Amino acid sequence: MNLDKDYFSKPKEYDAGQRSIEEIVSEKGDEKLLWKGKPNKKIYILERVFKMMPIALLWLAFDSAFIVAISIFCAKGEMPLFILAFIIPFFCVHLTPVWIWIYNVVTASRRLNNTEYAFTDKRILIKSGFIVDVTSIYYADINSVRLNVGFLDRKFKVGDINILSSNGRHVLEDLEDPYFLTEKLQNIVLDIKTDIQFPNELRPKKNNGYNTQYKK
Repeated sequence: MNLDKDYFSKPKEYDAGQRSIEEIVSEKGDEKLLWKGKPNKKIYILERVFKMMPIALLWLAFDSAFIVAISIFCAKGEMPLFILAFIIPFFCVHLTPVWIWIYNVVTASRRLNNTEYAFTDKRILIKSGFIVDVTSIYYADINSVRLNVGFLDRKFKVGDINILSSNGRHVLEDLEDPYFLTEKLQNIVLDIKTDIQFPNELRPKKNNGYNTQYKK
């Protein structure tokens, strides 16, 4: 193969996080967008509020009791004040689960706005993160697709699609019509893997793509 010297040169605006799903898909030219969507806003925000809340509040109550007790001892002169210089940094670190919970709640809206999923005829695209990152999962690399529907998910008629691929685990969160989307995605993965693995000499003469009925 003869390659141009600029083959590996990036375009000026190459950062995928700054581009829309449509722009990412159209870049290849031969790729077709089949579906795109976002998490359900209400359940996405609620999950960020309630997910760690019991642990965070218990942790905060436990640490607060210690902080108050130590402050009382110091105020009464029963404990040297310089001890606070060691206690305060310790509890700042020890309260990490509380800071994580607060961060998840405060940034939930921003991360929701940055989250978008898409299925093309070649791959799954996931845009997500406080600072937008784009992940591509090619169907040939997918090992399993399964649906998880929790208690809150049932009430809001949404679900999480869990994808296990050769490069890790990915979750498409809080999607509406989850059963329909999971079934369609499973069918695409099965058909593409069959296209790749099925011996060419045993295929029908006419191959209509993913609808092909393979012969044994």
